[in-house]
Amino acid sequence: MSSEKAFYSDFSHIYVEKSIRGHHNTLQILERFPKAVVIEVAHYKDVFNRSGQDWRSQKKSQKLILAKRENNFLYDGSRFAHGYGFSRFFYNALTLNCVYDCSYCYLQGMYPSANAVMFVNEEDYFKATDEELSSGPMFLCISYDTDLLAFEHILPYSKNWIAFAKERPELTLELRTKSANYRAISKIEPIENVILAWTISPEEVAREHESRTPPTRSRLNAMKRALDDGWRVRVCFDPLLYIPDWEHIYSKMISQTAEVIDFDKLLDISL
Repeated sequence: MSSEKAFYSDFSHIYVEKSIRGHHNTLQILERFPKAVVIEVAHYKDVFNRSGQDWRSQKKSQKLILAKRENNFLYDGSRFAHGYGFSRFFYNALTLNCVYDCSYCYLQGMYPSANAVMFVNEEDYFKATDEELSSGPMFLCISYDTDLLAFEHILPYSKNWIAFAKERPELTLELRTKSANYRAISKIEPIENVILAWTISPEEVAREHESRTPPTRSRLNAMKRALDDGWRVRVCFDPLLYIPDWEHIYSKMISQTAEVIDFDKLLDISL
């Protein structure tokens, strides 16, 4: 048996904080993984922050940790990040870590564990966002340190937040993704204050540096469907990697994008 085959499948084990064992989102997630070994814990950090973990090995067999977020429901956006003209720019962390495994991703050095934490108490995030909205319009990135659309089959964060934004026109929401899973939200009627943002990379970069992500063509097709359905769509050429023959590779990527996407229909392009 090879070392790769010796690992359990992703989410074969699910750790659940005792305090949210009966939360409706917890129950929904556990229903999706009927064969998973469920382990009750007092606090997610008892598992996530323990010493002696091997990030790379864990990424080969990612486990799920369901938890309750107690504070820090909103973070101020960095002054180095693009706020798209909004003076009030925020992001949140509905999950810790990502299902993808991009070689350049800062998450590899951000947390002691590669396991995925999902905070199920969305209602507290909504409440904190409403409190902030009382001070005026705001821009909120909900998929800043992860890829929520890739988690949508586990918990429909994206659907829930789009529904939340629909009732709050003063909130501009951005959902950024490398996923091709547009079908998960394709039945939702587009709304003006939600932006779907796709990160597009050259095929060579996606293949060599963005493990587990969909091919570039699949992302472009998902983005085209969203545009055709009437969503406001942002394309993100981010990051640009200084790889051999980078000028030719990225020029080819832009041409490939233009073959599928009508640039005139895009909200904007982020570089």
